[in-house]
This record gives sequence, C-alpha cells and structure tokens, in this order.
Amino acid sequence: MTTSSNPPNSVTPDQTSGMWGGRFSEATDAFVAEFTASVQFDQRFYKQDIAGSIAHATMLAKVGVLTEAERDDIIEGLNTIRSEIEAGTFEWRIDLEDVHMNIESRLTQRIGITGKKLHTGRSRNDQVATDIRLYLRDEIDDILKLLERLQKGLLGLAAKNVNAIMPGFTHLQTAQPVTFGHHLLAWFEMLIRDTERLQDCRKRVNRMPLGSAALAGTTYPIDRPYTAELLGFEAVSENSLDAVSDRDFAIEFNAAAALIMMHLSRMSEELILWASAQFKFVNIPDRFCTGSSIMPQKKNPDVPELIRGKSGRVFGDLISLLTLMKGQPLAYNKDNQEDKEPLFDAIDTVRGSLMAFADMIPALVPNIEIMREAALRGFSTATDLADYLVKKGVAFRDAHEIVGKAVALGVAEEKDLSELTLEQLQQFSDLITADVFDKALTLEASVNARDHIGGTSPKQVEAAIARAHTRLEQLYA
Repeated sequence: MTTSSNPPNSVTPDQTSGMWGGRFSEATDAFVAEFTASVQFDQRFYKQDIAGSIAHATMLAKVGVLTEAERDDIIEGLNTIRSEIEAGTFEWRIDLEDVHMNIESRLTQRIGITGKKLHTGRSRNDQVATDIRLYLRDEIDDILKLLERLQKGLLGLAAKNVNAIMPGFTHLQTAQPVTFGHHLLAWFEMLIRDTERLQDCRKRVNRMPLGSAALAGTTYPIDRPYTAELLGFEAVSENSLDAVSDRDFAIEFNAAAALIMMHLSRMSEELILWASAQFKFVNIPDRFCTGSSIMPQKKNPDVPELIRGKSGRVFGDLISLLTLMKGQPLAYNKDNQEDKEPLFDAIDTVRGSLMAFADMIPALVPNIEIMREAALRGFSTATDLADYLVKKGVAFRDAHEIVGKAVALGVAEEKDLSELTLEQLQQFSDLITADVFDKALTLEASVNARDHIGGTSPKQVEAAIARAHTRLEQLYA
C-alpha cells in the first residue's frame, strides 16, 4: 500500500520485489517498476481476468487441487473485488505491475492464504493470453453489432432511393448513370466482407491458452476442456509454447480493423465530396458537422473527415503489432506487454467510427434533382449509344469511334448527346434512328438496361436489397 508521504500510485523501495522477492536481493528501481508496469492500461481486462480466475478455481476444485470451500471463498472474494472495481473504490497499484497481480493481491488481502492458491497450475503468461482473447472476443461481438446497425441503415437509405439517378464515376470523371441506391449497396458489400472477416477472426480468437502455464504446461491434473467450456471457448490451444507467445489473433483483428477503417475512409471521402458546394449531392445533418470560427457560411463535414483521418492510426496499430512480433523467439517475452495499447486503440477507434457512421447514414438527405442534373452532364450515356449501334450490327470498335465523334460534336456545341438533333447524330451513322432517344440516350433507359444481378436497374436494386436483408439474417444468426 502507498503511504501518505508518497503520491498516489507511486512506488516505494519496499514494494517492488513482492512478487519475486525470494530470488532478488534488492528492490526493483522505482523508475523501472513504473516503466515496466502495465496496470495503467491493462486494468480494462478486469472483467475477463476475474472470469478466467473463477473458471480456473472451479476447475481446480473439480480435479481436487482446491477444496470446495476454498473454491467458494475465492469466487466470493473475486466477485466482491469486481464490485469494488465497478464502484471505483479499488486501489490500483503500480508496484503490483498488472491487472492480474492487483486482483490476486487484493484477493489474498481479503481471504488470506487461500487467495495465494488461486495461481496454482497457471502463469501470468497463459493468464494474460486468455484475458486478451476473452476481451477481444467480447469486443468483436460489440463491433459486429455496430456493423449490422450500419448495414441496416444503408439498406434503409438505399430502399428509399432505388430510382434516384446519379453519375457513376471512374477516375472521378463522369462515366455512366447509376442509381443512388446501387451506389449505397456497393458500400454495403464492403461492410459485408468486413463482417465475414471479423466472424472468421473470432474463430481463431476463441481458443483457450489457459493451462499452458509459463510455457511448458503444468504438473497439476488440470482439466482444460472443462475450463474452456466454462469460459465459452470453442477449443483449447494445442501447443503450450505457441499459446503463450503468439499474438497473431490480435494482429488478424487489427488487419480486419484496418480494412474496416479503409472502407469507412473511402465512404467518408465520397460524402465529403458530395456535401461540398461543388457537388451538393447530399446534405449531412448539422449535428454531424461544425462551423468555422472566422467564416460564418461554413458547414464542415467533421465526422467523415475525422474518420478519414483516424484510418491512419489504425493502419499504424497494425504495423505496430506486426513489428512487435516479427523478431521474438519462443516463448513469452516482455515485448508482448506492448501488444495491448495498439489493440485497444484499434478497437476503440473502429467502435467509435462505426457508431458515428451508423448514426449518420440513415440521416443523410440526398439531393435527387441535383444528382440527376449532374448525370446529364459528361456524356454519361455514350456507352449506351455505342451498345445501340452494336445491336444494329456495328462492330464495337467502330461503334466506339462513331460515338466518340458524336461526343466531340457535343463538346463543341456544349450539348449532351440527348440534346443533339437526330440529323446531327445521323451524320455519323445512318443506323441511328428516332428510337435512339428512348432506347439509349435517356438516363432511365441507361439504368434500366443494366437489368441483371449486380446491375444498377431499379428492379435489380430492389431485388439486391431483399437479398441483402436475408444475407444479414443468415450472417448474424
């Protein structure tokens, strides 16, 4: 315990060798104790650490290492400690280094020597590996719920805009007309793959290291499958060296998180462009924007801008974990203390970004007429005119050249293809007849013609939305 002469969480010389005092002849340097401590950030594992300890004690009693009375004392003590932590009355001590020793020390203080028996048959190495997996499993479940909410928001907005036409872009230049609903479904597909990746990652997270002890297992007659069942793990780790030393499951999560953020960043970039005065495709509600301290007219899309920026830190979190692991020999090394903060940061950033998007997307207001007007600029139906000629027997390359000349005329006269006269079009091909205006050169004809799975026609978009709802039900079942 700290004394009144020291500031909170400071370390006094007699505190720093309590966990391994039998081996050491002098106390750990106070600065080193603080420098090597992780309790400042790993205390967020407290629920998982207590759950793991309760399961471990239950298993030890089952195999006869603890008595039932000792098990009950431990469980009662751990539950009381959890209440203290949640009430804010628990004293976290840096000299005890991490969440595990803080809880175990408090347990021993509460119930005496029985508390010291809890660590039988395990090490902090397999304990922390178990805690991380339990914690990450819980966080993945929460992130999946946010992904589902965002996906449903996209489907709801798409369903309202199956007929709204906008320009589709390549190279950020007008390419072909698409529906706004179709564009939103592209975002949905990105997020579906993100969901699948996270669910697949969760399978590898959900394997239990506990029982591996420091690196070689334990001499006690433990029942690892029973402990795994108590904690909801699908399997136990097969090799004790690997179980305590690798963090590839955390790296895999950070890779999945980086992809989520990359997708959100791309969506953010489009929203930022679309909300600008130059596009005016969508209106982002005021509650997701801020103003300027000097320019009274400004309405800045801060939420998508910030998410676009936050993607970089999650990419960095992934690189940090990869770099952390790449040079480590088996088994556990102190380097692995540095695995938590990049993991925590990725989790917190992805969760916050998804929450903001899930709130913002359903509230977007598309400017349908402005999007339609933009689709009429840039000769977005040029490919449709080429297809029209191909259907009349013209080779595609020849049709491409014919339409290119028609576009050149349109550029010179500052008119869309649909605004040229039939006589002007026929100077490039006498196969062009009056039906071209209905069959090829209207926006509606263009989008309706893409009437196949994955196409942009309103009929196909409606069908895709219906399928998407079914996919979500199956994915999150």
